[in-house]
Amino acid sequence: MQDQAPRSALRRNLLKGLGIGGALGALGALRLRAQDGSPGNAPNVDDAPRAHAETAAQRVPFHGPHQAGITTPRPANGLVAAFDVVVASLDDFERMMRLLTRRAEFLTAGGPVAGRDPKLPPTDSGLLGPVISPNGLTITVGLGASLFEKHDWLAGLKPARLQRMTQFPNDALDPEICHGDLSIQICANLQDTCIYALRDIVKNLSEFLVLRWMIEGFVPPVLPAADGSTPSARNFLGFRDGSANPDANDAALMERMVWTHGPDEPEWAHGGSYQAVRVIRNFVERWDRTPLSEQERIFGRVKASGAPLDAPGGTEHDTPDYRADPAGRKIPPDAHIRLANPRRPEDASSLILRRPFNYSRGAQKNGQLDQGLLFICYQADLEAGFIAVQNRLNGEPLEEYIKPVGGGYFFVLPGIEPGDYLGSSLVTAARRN
Repeated sequence: MQDQAPRSALRRNLLKGLGIGGALGALGALRLRAQDGSPGNAPNVDDAPRAHAETAAQRVPFHGPHQAGITTPRPANGLVAAFDVVVASLDDFERMMRLLTRRAEFLTAGGPVAGRDPKLPPTDSGLLGPVISPNGLTITVGLGASLFEKHDWLAGLKPARLQRMTQFPNDALDPEICHGDLSIQICANLQDTCIYALRDIVKNLSEFLVLRWMIEGFVPPVLPAADGSTPSARNFLGFRDGSANPDANDAALMERMVWTHGPDEPEWAHGGSYQAVRVIRNFVERWDRTPLSEQERIFGRVKASGAPLDAPGGTEHDTPDYRADPAGRKIPPDAHIRLANPRRPEDASSLILRRPFNYSRGAQKNGQLDQGLLFICYQADLEAGFIAVQNRLNGEPLEEYIKPVGGGYFFVLPGIEPGDYLGSSLVTAARRN
């Protein structure tokens, strides 16, 4: 109370000498000095969160024998968008793929946005400013079975295992978020980078692509462990997701289980991969009322650490020993991890490379949260991979808490070298037909 009069006098003098606007600015500066002793450089409520130059400049090469975004380390944000393709001829399809490739090359490399006459619409959304940072962006393009089925000039060229996703017993598929002629998986360090890329593609390819559905996802960052390793991220059920994923850095393993090859596949498709996308809603309210011990029995893992229940003092990377527990006293026979990968020699061909994201889409009309998993996986054989795994999981106890509602199967095109375009091997094969 002692300094109330001087403060009032100061305010009157400022209003007289500077006007109201100047007074407010001066008072703001005084407040900053009073808070931290520095002249007006304290963070403010309208300041943008600070970006990190290292992650903003991160660039994932677009060219190579396989498309990026499959074995590439998963960033914090991702989305899957499915499109209906509007083309009347193989020439139209080639034009579309050339343009899509050019946009993907620019977006993943970054750089200044081209200027344009102010009387015309801007060349881009402006979301990322005049210079685009790559931010670890990957753009991964796949084709759906419907594209091959609707065009005679693609007859006989459909990948051997590519098919329309059918409904499993626990599914409640919403047609509005299922299937598509073409899928684009977009992943980056920042959500805005993903959205910018999607809007760029929608704008520049509106002649050919009609957006059918899109789901955004994210992966929560995790602090590294004491030894410098990074644990798997947690899904919305609170369990680590990815504990037993195959090693994506093992080139020989990826060649065998992820990349298509063999005489039964069209030659143009060698080096691609089958992509399975599933939008899986989690009944989080019901799950949060379930006893911890039951949750752990359903998954077969310790919730806090991710360790298998037969080695509760271990880590998520410990391998469960089902042969030592044939009756399932430690890990129940119907536990998720035991059904998904029974670890028998005959199941080795059903390994899949998972690359999921959590999603949150607000609330449903019944007041429940619409949260879940944007499940994405890759494999060389869709039937031996995801479809075989899902058939083993049918009827598992986890089904009480999850409901797949959308997604689709797609064939991710082989990678390309500079100067080429995505899908060129398919176009060449189609012209030989």
